Amino acid sequence: MGLTKTEIFTAAQNQLSMLLKAIAHPARIAILQQIIAANACICGDLVEELGLAQATISQHLKELKNAGIIQGTIDGAKVCYCIEPTTWALLQSELGSFLGSYKHTPNCC
Repeated sequence: MGLTKTEIFTAAQNQLSMLLKAIAHPARIAILQQIIAANACICGDLVEELGLAQATISQHLKELKNAGIIQGTIDGAKVCYCIEPTTWALLQSELGSFLGSYKHTPNCC
């Protein structure tokens, strides 16, 4: 398998790609939606809400946390997760700019 040659892309392109890759799974989208809907830290409620195994949810949470999209705090024996506001604002801004850069041109293709 060939190299992805990430060094030929800008830091912003690589960062947006990494963040989008981290959320590019329906379970991770569902996890983020649950955290956002709760408008608070989530502590272990995701298994009942999503119907996935605890190990599966833990793996998805790990991916989101490694990307910096969520943050976790230890509360006794459990870990509580919430949106990491700085990364979320960056993702919102960069993705909004990217999607907003397209201008429809009539009679194109």
